[in-house]
Amino acid sequence: MAALLNFEEGQSTYKPPRFNGQYYGWWKTRMYDFIMAKYSELWDIICDGPYVPTKKVLMNTTGFQLTNLLWEALQTAHEGTTQVKQSKIDMLTTKYELFRMKDDESIQDMHTRFTSIINELQSLGEIIPRNKLVRKILSVFPSSWESKVNAITEGRICRN
Repeated sequence: MAALLNFEEGQSTYKPPRFNGQYYGWWKTRMYDFIMAKYSELWDIICDGPYVPTKKVLMNTTGFQLTNLLWEALQTAHEGTTQVKQSKIDMLTTKYELFRMKDDESIQDMHTRFTSIINELQSLGEIIPRNKLVRKILSVFPSSWESKVNAITEGRICRN
C-alpha cells in the first residue's frame, strides 16, 4: 500500500467511517463494526432489505430499501459478482501461497505486503487461521534468518 490509510476516520462511535473510493475492504469492515455496535438488526436490513411485499422500484422505495440497493451496488462495484469475487480470492490465495521475502526488502515492507494480501482475503470472506499465518511468515524469511526463526519456533514450542 503506497498511500497510508486515514485510520482516524471512522474511529468515532458517533460518526460512521467515510468511504473515499479506495480500500473498500477496510471501509466495509469498519462500517460493519460501526453498524453492529449501534443496531445489529440494521445490518440484516442493509444486506437483505426490509421485508416488504412490493416490487423494488427506485422511485417508490423507502429509506431502508434504498440503503439496501446502494449497499448492493457498492459491494458489486468493489467486490464484483460472485464469480469475480471467487476469481479475486483465487488470485489472492495464489499470491499468499507464492509469497516470499524479496532480497532487498525490509521486514516492515515485507510485513506490509503480507498484511495487505491477508486483509484483502479477509474482506472477501476468506479467513486464514492465525497459526497458518505465523508459519507462513516464518517460512518466507531468507536462510540468513534461520537462527532467528529457529529461536522463535523453539520458544513457541517450549511455551506450549
